[in-house]
Amino acid sequence: MLHGIIDIGSSTIRMAIYFIDENHMEMLMKKKHTIGLAAYIRDGCMTRAGIDKTVEIVEEFKGFLSHFPLTSVHAFTTAALRNAKNSREAVGEIERRTAIPIRVISGDEEAYLDYVGAVHNHPAGEGLLVDIGGGSTEIVAFGDEDIRFKTSLPMGSLSLRSEFVKGFLPTGRECLAMRKAAEERIGRVSELSSLSSPVIIGMGGTFKSACSLYNLLYHKDKNNTVMDRTLLEKMMTTFRGDNPLTEEKSILLMKAVPDRMHTILSGLIIALVLSGHFHAGRITYSDTGVREGYIYEEIWPKYGLK
Repeated sequence: MLHGIIDIGSSTIRMAIYFIDENHMEMLMKKKHTIGLAAYIRDGCMTRAGIDKTVEIVEEFKGFLSHFPLTSVHAFTTAALRNAKNSREAVGEIERRTAIPIRVISGDEEAYLDYVGAVHNHPAGEGLLVDIGGGSTEIVAFGDEDIRFKTSLPMGSLSLRSEFVKGFLPTGRECLAMRKAAEERIGRVSELSSLSSPVIIGMGGTFKSACSLYNLLYHKDKNNTVMDRTLLEKMMTTFRGDNPLTEEKSILLMKAVPDRMHTILSGLIIALVLSGHFHAGRITYSDTGVREGYIYEEIWPKYGLK
């Protein structure tokens, strides 16, 4: 069975086609548009331009998917639209104009789906999952094949950048301001103070981009997924806006993070603050996440799959 998934996120809008049969799931292809939907928020509301852009992209994906014999098409949205004051009106208009039902995933659900996607085929003993999106950050502490604590912070790589950064890459002063804000916001969640783990499992585009840049900068194998926190600190300093953007550094950014150059440092700051908070010396990138979790929880049960 072929299934289409449209994921309307804060940084990107993605479409993927999965083949699903008994006890098997395979992503066949994916497409994405990096539009930075979180940047279309004004005074807490999604703007007309943001709604129109979302409609345009969803219509494009809908047209593409119509060429294939799909069993279903599912669409969901996360922080950018769920956190907007006019969320219901904006989502309703997008649904009316595209004729695609859109499920608004709560922060709590997103954290849970991240966990399901990450551990479904790889049960882990215990640890911490972190997914830094454009407009939110999901944190899941798990152990004994169960969730011990989960939360969603209304802070992501794009929203943090939009709040503090004026230029292309953030300056040292802007990095300090973002770090201070991240520390304060994380500190408000009292339950996080008791969590610790030597390794964080990082999910989503921020960690994927960070790992790609890390591997190029430090001459690691391209398939490496483990990042040392100390080297991540050095990487952030290397690409700060008040250090000259040399030809070599420009090439690294273009190769590793062509769609996330403007948000990679703000996302790294959130990752570094969290890894310090949790006393984690390493971050391991996982390439599964909320979309896979959605399939396991929402699609498989309808067909009697486990």
